[in-house]
Amino acid sequence: MPQDNLAAQVDSELLIAVQTLAQREGQFEALVEEALTDLIEKHKLPEPRPHVTASYLAGHEKYGSVYKKLAE
Repeated sequence: MPQDNLAAQVDSELLIAVQTLAQREGQFEALVEEALTDLIEKHKLPEPRPHVTASYLAGHEKYGSVYKKLAE
């Protein structure tokens, strides 16, 4: 995997906490990469589960006219 440099301004208390954690648990760069990966995963839109989609479609087929009237 290609690696690039990263520069960012971070709150000094947060930076100290991350540096302390890096001293205990591993390399600083690995912790930053883990944090960024977690952030991306947290912000991904979840894909609907198939049974949820099926229930929605069935309900919409049955009550579509009611939903349309409610939207008006």
